[in-house]
Amino acid sequence: MRRIGVIGGGAAGFFSAIHAAASGGQAIVFEKSTKLLSKVKVSGGGRCNVTNDCREISKLVRFYPRGEKFLKKVFGKFSVSDTIAWFENHKVPLKTEADGRIFPISDNSQSVIDALLEEAYRLGVSVKTQSAILEIRVLEQGFCLISESGQEIVDRVIITSGGHPKATAYNFIASLGHRIVAPIPSLFTFNTPGDSVRSLMGISMPSVHIRLEGTKLAYEGPLLITHWGVSGPAVLKLSAYGAAWLHGQSYQAVAQIRWDASFREDTLRSDLQAYREGHPKRKVGAHSLFQIPSRLWIFLLGKAEIDPDYLWNQISNKQINKLLENLFRFTINIDGKTTFKEEFVTAGGVSLEEISPSTMESKLVPGVFFAGEVMDIDGITGGFNFQAAWSTGYIAGTSVNQ
Repeated sequence: MRRIGVIGGGAAGFFSAIHAAASGGQAIVFEKSTKLLSKVKVSGGGRCNVTNDCREISKLVRFYPRGEKFLKKVFGKFSVSDTIAWFENHKVPLKTEADGRIFPISDNSQSVIDALLEEAYRLGVSVKTQSAILEIRVLEQGFCLISESGQEIVDRVIITSGGHPKATAYNFIASLGHRIVAPIPSLFTFNTPGDSVRSLMGISMPSVHIRLEGTKLAYEGPLLITHWGVSGPAVLKLSAYGAAWLHGQSYQAVAQIRWDASFREDTLRSDLQAYREGHPKRKVGAHSLFQIPSRLWIFLLGKAEIDPDYLWNQISNKQINKLLENLFRFTINIDGKTTFKEEFVTAGGVSLEEISPSTMESKLVPGVFFAGEVMDIDGITGGFNFQAAWSTGYIAGTSVNQ
């Protein structure tokens, strides 16, 4: 029986270990901290967004800013449907929400953690916490895993150590000869410390269009105004696709917000003019239009230099145009970012050119496999990062004993 060393006790690590053990290996998980499956615990607000109900592979891969081509082959071997079946067969019934995100019916990430741990222990997977692997030495037969507490000899290695903001965290992999794509943050909120939009903290819009000026990068979805700037799925997804560009700009940029993604400039102008003609004696601030929250409406009037106490028949065409501009192309100045420490996602990692997508084995060092975010793969919010972890973990685990 081969001894399989799995470096990292997260989602990809345990899924790899489970399938390595199920396919006939003796799996040992090495986790640097005292906590197992920590990102599973906090993801989705503690509910664990297991995957997404996007089952067509050609569409699914579009939700990954990095790794799309690689993942086409990966998802062909272990799909969203396979993920759903696995968890439901292991006492975790799932539900699909309106936006496609899939959660355990329990709405508790502990259900997912318990299923993974129970199956791992049932299959004889052993776990060593506080065991950070500092070096992997290639032997004539197998590998020597070196930690501060000692050494372990294994036949094969699956590296599932996750994404890290510092390149030094990948040194033990780089020493094997692998190229590391410089890690940069993905999935973060936009800070706007000098922007008055922060006065609207707590306001959310269900479907905005947000674009980074000077680029073609744009996204649609819910937006939330916070005490530090703007957040919500639209911002997080835009940050993922714009991760490299924003990093190159030192997170100094301008974004344009269309407060309703369905707005069209010509119809918006005619709607405003028609409302002015239809309600000439009504105060401009008395009724917000286009289902915009009243606080945001008053704020946008101020930006257009319109007194909320003015009557609609007092508003000039020039002011109509200014209001339209703020509804359709409201600008914010981005100055920094805020990354969710517990749920951080990193763009970068081990170059995919050096990994076989059919087995997850290194093309440089036979017997070394990879799974999860340690590779240069990342998805947007919505369960996509976990799906990549389950799929790559399954392939690594089932290939490691072949």
